[in-house]
Amino acid sequence: MSIRRLDETIVNRIAAGEVVERPASVIKELVENAIDAGASRIEIATAGGGKTLMRVIDDGHGMAPAELALAVSRHCTSKLDDGLDAIATLGFRGEALPSIGSVARMRIRARRHGSDTGAEIAVDGGHVDGPRPAPANRGTLVEVRDLFFATPARLKFLKGERAENSAVSDVVKRIAMAFPAIHFTLSGPDRSMLDYSAAGQPEDGLLRRIGQVLGRDFIDNAVPVEAEKEGIRLRGLVGLPSFHRASANQQFAYVNGRPVRDKQILGALRGAYSDMLERGRHAAAVLFIEIDPADVDVNVHPAKADVRFRDPGLVRALIVGGVRRALHEAGIRASTRDADRLAAAFLAPSEPVRNGSPSAGGTSATHGWQAPLSAMANETGFSEATQARFETAPGAPPASADTAAGTDMDHPLGAARAQLHDTYILAQTGDSVVLVDQHAAHERLVFEGLKTAMHSRPLPAQMLLVPEIVDLDPERAAELCAMAETLARFGLEIEPFGPGAVAVRATPAMLGETDVAGLIADLSDTLHADAANGGDDAADRLRDRLEAVASTMACHGSVRAGRRMRPAEMDALLRQMERTPGSGTCNHGRPTFIELKLSDIERLFGRR
Repeated sequence: MSIRRLDETIVNRIAAGEVVERPASVIKELVENAIDAGASRIEIATAGGGKTLMRVIDDGHGMAPAELALAVSRHCTSKLDDGLDAIATLGFRGEALPSIGSVARMRIRARRHGSDTGAEIAVDGGHVDGPRPAPANRGTLVEVRDLFFATPARLKFLKGERAENSAVSDVVKRIAMAFPAIHFTLSGPDRSMLDYSAAGQPEDGLLRRIGQVLGRDFIDNAVPVEAEKEGIRLRGLVGLPSFHRASANQQFAYVNGRPVRDKQILGALRGAYSDMLERGRHAAAVLFIEIDPADVDVNVHPAKADVRFRDPGLVRALIVGGVRRALHEAGIRASTRDADRLAAAFLAPSEPVRNGSPSAGGTSATHGWQAPLSAMANETGFSEATQARFETAPGAPPASADTAAGTDMDHPLGAARAQLHDTYILAQTGDSVVLVDQHAAHERLVFEGLKTAMHSRPLPAQMLLVPEIVDLDPERAAELCAMAETLARFGLEIEPFGPGAVAVRATPAMLGETDVAGLIADLSDTLHADAANGGDDAADRLRDRLEAVASTMACHGSVRAGRRMRPAEMDALLRQMERTPGSGTCNHGRPTFIELKLSDIERLFGRR
């Protein structure tokens, strides 16, 4: 069989397999072309989920008749003046229009600025007709119909209209976020209209545009991030740890204004929230990275959604450090979403109480033992005064509004007023009521103390008179024993005891009398899940495992749900929360407190 040159139409259809994946891919390419053309207004319309019709109209600089024929030819572009080393535009490959025209019916009508006449060209399954004179407004109109009619096999891979509409909306939102000075509209008979009016230049209008796209809920539960390192700048908004999502669809990343879905950036974002979110939950964030174009390669894939950084470690450090610092500087804040849910719970029909009282709540409440707070205080950095305030005599009476000693409501979390169901602390500030989960809050405090301690010195261990043998699955036992040296830093000394068992010779002194089998089982589950998920590199995996151990021990060593606390203890817990970074969530990502504003309470009672 001899080698021959493929027909140009076949070549374009092959290229279309990478560039045109679905209607959203077409919209992305056409909108990016409009932005590169200097448009100030872009109108997008679709029908049939984009499979029947896609139309993009812009008021950019347009094209002359002679340029239309070049625009639908492969590898013809006006955007690549200085080679691939410093790409400053969204498009540059010259593949999008010929690829789209090879698998659909495409019509382009354009009029260049300063010209009195327009022109039109049509491409039907790769066959070009025109250009010819045609009436046209200033700018460009691109209309695509019957997507994949020329390659019917591709049609069966498309999803339903609703899914394709959602993908198109997501693409428009992602692009609109980075260009607040442009007015975007998205309409069609099969969708509700999106209209993002021009919000101003990026420095001033970025926050307004993010609010237009993601809504007030995100703005109210996000903190600004601003960082710079070795010429790379990071800015944007990141959600509070308690404002998490079940999927990563509210994570938006941009490199020099280009929307990307880069694994390096998303991995760095996961690292920044590593000890603040529950597994399977995702932070909400909008991050803009500005970097010298020569230090980033955007020519990785025809879809231009991936990038490669010259120094990925530097970019990762900038994101992790910048996000963590922003969350730390934001202080202690509760998610407004949790307050809304609390208010809705008051308005919802009440459910009958079964068996008298609710459960203690949380998997940690099932353990029937407690750690002495005095020992814990010594190992987690609590002051002697705080330690003394945490000590509780057996049988201490529950706190109430009449006996609460806290009167200073000027603190962010206010003054403790009561303890509800021996589990929740009710506090009052000048303009709100705060409900604190005592176990979740103290778990975060102990966890932060453990993290600090483990980087400075090994924690004291308490030797067992008789080693305790714990049976495990052989694989789990091997994983645990492989971490023996690390566990010893926490005061937990283990060694293999035949296949499928470990011998525990010492436990952390801070835990006091400990359910050894329960602790080992929890550690095994945590380490096994961590090993399955892995990390971005060896350092990340080691850090994740250390923090996983600290998290599990913090859960075992914190104040239990169902324990009665004195007013002084509750106030001490609130003050410690205010001084501890990240105390708005426990180490599993659950909120530690919910704040209900007085204005919300007044609305509940019809006073507003």
